[in-house]
Amino acid sequence: MSDAKREIMSRVRAALGDARGTQVKIPRDYHYRLVDPAVATRADVVALFGERLADSRASVRHVAADDLGTAVAAALWGSGIGRIVVPADLPYGWLAELDGVQVAADSAAIGFDALDGAVGVVTGCAVAIARTGTIVLDGGRAQGRRLLTLVPDYHLCVVHADQIVGSVPEAVERLDPYRPLSWISGPAAAAETRPESTGAAVHGPRVLDVLVVDEGTALKEA
Repeated sequence: MSDAKREIMSRVRAALGDARGTQVKIPRDYHYRLVDPAVATRADVVALFGERLADSRASVRHVAADDLGTAVAAALWGSGIGRIVVPADLPYGWLAELDGVQVAADSAAIGFDALDGAVGVVTGCAVAIARTGTIVLDGGRAQGRRLLTLVPDYHLCVVHADQIVGSVPEAVERLDPYRPLSWISGPAAAAETRPESTGAAVHGPRVLDVLVVDEGTALKEA
């Protein structure tokens, strides 16, 4: 055992004392919220989320709830996406304006090769974090299974403003730790992708487009 490791273990034993085997209270006095809620507004939190996402090379657009279907169609058209797979429970209104795009509802019967050939995926999310520009999916409504967002090369994610929180602790409070969580902070980096000839990234799309819906409630039908 190295001297450094011996020193660390000695400190751990000293800190535990006679409390080993009993539950130790974990301090929770760290900086919980992004900023003072008495000063910050929801618009500040939403704006910061967009800024942090843009810093990570993701594309961010703000849209009204009534324009969501049009915005989804425009995003797919602008990226040249002709085939997508979507969660089976994705709200119909999100895709109502699509023209010339092949859409398949995801199922367990759709394997890796089929997802790789789909080019793109459209989903919602469980929560989003302004401080880190992170989107979290938990397999809930409009999100689908984890494989759905790990294989296709393009991901269009719809985030409602009321799903955006300021900090990671606030997001954790909303999440069930027993669900399959995917934390997405921008598209996959170049070093994380496979060679061009093999399709999508190792663990996420090369292109991440985000539509922030500024009005309406989460998962509201368009």
